[in-house]
Amino acid sequence: MGTPVEITAETSYWRQVQSPDPYKAWCLDMGLVEMDKDQLMAYIAAPKYICTAFYSHVLSAPDEKSDPVSDLVCGDLLLSCDPENSIFSVTDDIPETAREKTIDRRDTSGKRIARSWKHRASGEYLDVWLPSGIHGYVKATDIEPFAKWAMTRTPDARHILAQAAGFAGVPYQWGGTSSKGVDCSGFTRMVWFMNGILLPRNASQQARCGEEVTVEMRTDSLALCGALPEEEMKEEMLRRTACLESGDLIFFGTPATPGQGQDGKGARISHVGIYIGGGRFIHASRKVRYSSLIPGDPDYYDLSWKMIAARRIIGQEDKGNGVISILSSPAYFIQEF
Repeated sequence: MGTPVEITAETSYWRQVQSPDPYKAWCLDMGLVEMDKDQLMAYIAAPKYICTAFYSHVLSAPDEKSDPVSDLVCGDLLLSCDPENSIFSVTDDIPETAREKTIDRRDTSGKRIARSWKHRASGEYLDVWLPSGIHGYVKATDIEPFAKWAMTRTPDARHILAQAAGFAGVPYQWGGTSSKGVDCSGFTRMVWFMNGILLPRNASQQARCGEEVTVEMRTDSLALCGALPEEEMKEEMLRRTACLESGDLIFFGTPATPGQGQDGKGARISHVGIYIGGGRFIHASRKVRYSSLIPGDPDYYDLSWKMIAARRIIGQEDKGNGVISILSSPAYFIQEF
């Protein structure tokens, strides 16, 4: 919720949209709030909250027994209803509980908003405004001021792995990108998003981001489809993981064959996970779970032999290699050039 997208096509009540990833997908018209350019710029500039709890609710009153207005998952964005903040209207129907003020276009950078942020609390709840214009309340412990949050992210290995651990047990859902359900690349994308980093949506796109990490492979190991004797396969996987560091993305699939563009074929990436060290990784396969790349371990992943590539994302943001900090994304913050 709250992510700006561009509508690129429509049929009946379906809308094709392109997200900041960039990624194209279809959604229902009722899940969108259409804006013109000025409204969009005002929305991006407006102070917001981000949901940091894995799951929460927007309530109709500052009382846990009140009716729900909407559910929330981590990463959702909500407008502040604080009358001292600069709030804009996304519809003609402005709730009486919200007061509209003109946004000062000179105060739209993330850093300025973070320093001047004020919010209004109703006991243990905060007033929020959905992008659709609906007013509600969220527990203050479940959300944080978005700009301040984005400025204070530390996307190092410790924080990446801690965020990944929080998803453990979340069910696999093809196309999923939330704490309700994720697929393999939706999982990695959300882990980095909650650390202030934007990654592309698909595993094949993520495999082109950041810095390449060498994965040394025995030439016949893939052709044998993991059928090497256990000790030989163990030696093979130790060789492949020798250059990996905690937090690296590891990719599984089919490598490129000679003669690409003529008789050969390019690499095909079919799965991605996050390396945690010691030959182990965490990934979304049937559910988000820990697995081992090393034969003989009790949680050995039987498709480990398909690991063919790795990328270092940590420390690579905003270097022109597909790893973008949320603070530098024009979809989330007005950029000053």
